[in-house]
Amino acid sequence: MKYDFETLNKKRAGNSAKWDVGANELPMTIADMDFPVAPEIVQALQDKVAMGLFGYEEVPNEYFKAIADWYENEHHVRPQEDWMIFANGVVPSISSAVRRLTTQGDNVLVQAPVYNIFYNSIVNSGRHVLSNDLVYDKQTHEYSIDFADLEKKLSEPLTNMMILCNPHNPVGKIWSVDELTKIAALCKQYNVKLFSDEIHGDITFNEGGYNPVFGLDDKYLDNVIVAVSPSKTFNVAAFHASTVIIPNANLRAQVSRGLNSEELAEPNLVAIPGSIAAYSEGHNWLVSLKSKLLANRKLVLDFVESNLPDVKWVPGDATYLLWFDVSKITDHSDELTKFIEDDTGLIVTPGTVYRGDGQDFVRMNIASPTEMIQDGLDRLKKGINDFNRK
Repeated sequence: MKYDFETLNKKRAGNSAKWDVGANELPMTIADMDFPVAPEIVQALQDKVAMGLFGYEEVPNEYFKAIADWYENEHHVRPQEDWMIFANGVVPSISSAVRRLTTQGDNVLVQAPVYNIFYNSIVNSGRHVLSNDLVYDKQTHEYSIDFADLEKKLSEPLTNMMILCNPHNPVGKIWSVDELTKIAALCKQYNVKLFSDEIHGDITFNEGGYNPVFGLDDKYLDNVIVAVSPSKTFNVAAFHASTVIIPNANLRAQVSRGLNSEELAEPNLVAIPGSIAAYSEGHNWLVSLKSKLLANRKLVLDFVESNLPDVKWVPGDATYLLWFDVSKITDHSDELTKFIEDDTGLIVTPGTVYRGDGQDFVRMNIASPTEMIQDGLDRLKKGINDFNRK
């Protein structure tokens, strides 16, 4: 089947958060894709609506089996179905786990620059953010983990949870099994809960894909919590569907009580049939999506290399989000992105919101039809050139 990745629907009538912009503005920001979802998912939703029954729903075993099958087929590791808990979103799951498994005043460790909503989940719960900042090599434009600093901060008595982004948003890094094992071993050594957000795990472009934390050696899994979701893979954030995978039964019971006490384990009307269709019938669509995203990435990188030599891509094999080093232009990326928006209407994300060294970077979403990508690139070129001349 041929899938449509070229028809741009700005969704202005659909209450789209991404497209809540001015008439001449072009958002390449929020991690939504500008593609229609797989027709197999649409059919499942139409069948559900046609039933005419909209009461309370339970999560069937078929849902958990579909997820286990997906991970076995796509990532060559099968989570046990009894490890899984339904939750209505990865971020609510993180926030609930922080509240359930740590105490007010505790440290929750992250690795900046990182997805900015992590900070909200920590601070809004009365916990403290502690960052093991990723180390950036300005010559190779690559990030790595400072494991000595990580151990030091995990060993602090008030550090009781680490939130890992695997693969990493915004830098697009796929953590190796060796890196993940070192992280998990340190968390185990210092009795720190390891919450791994793996929402971007399906969109990878390397040969081996990403490495789910629940696939590590069993001896590292006692304090591991993993959250997965179809939302980024299939562009179905409105489903509010995610799955929390917890191998340890006692830890699973604690997290489950938290999710249920906050009514985060009740599925909405479309979450279950849509997710089952995505995981059961979405393999071919994902292959086509990755092909489109690779073509978009080539278009973007070729253009940037030819027209914007001071902008450097940070190589990453995951996500449809590109992380660009703009330090040769400015060390205030928020000022640069505001100028570009005012000058051209193009909206990209300033790296400052991700903290760490984010002031030197911008993030661009490239999951859009070719026409929109080219429009965005032309605006980016104009905006940066005008910024340099001001």
